[in-house]
Amino acid sequence: MSKMKKILPFAILGAVVLLASPVLAQDDAAAHAAAAGKPISAGLAAIGAGLASIGAGIGIGRIGGSAVEAIARQPEAAGTIQTQMILTAALVEGVALFAVVLCLLGMI
Repeated sequence: MSKMKKILPFAILGAVVLLASPVLAQDDAAAHAAAAGKPISAGLAAIGAGLASIGAGIGIGRIGGSAVEAIARQPEAAGTIQTQMILTAALVEGVALFAVVLCLLGMI
């Protein structure tokens, strides 16, 4: 049940963004003309870039939280834990950046 409470705000935010995007369009004729030349894969690539960013944020947040908890349990190992945390976060960030770049290249 607690996972549902954590996911629910993100699901609501995603639904609001998806439902509000057509409402916030400036001009229907211009939007249709601009979208006519782009395949649906460009939209899916944009969603993929957003999901990669969200996934990286969640992953790095979990890494940081676990590191703080580990340091609180064993303060004498703080240096080693911090080094491993920074290395792991850098690897996660690198993979996320690679995924976002691939998704953005798919939009072109």
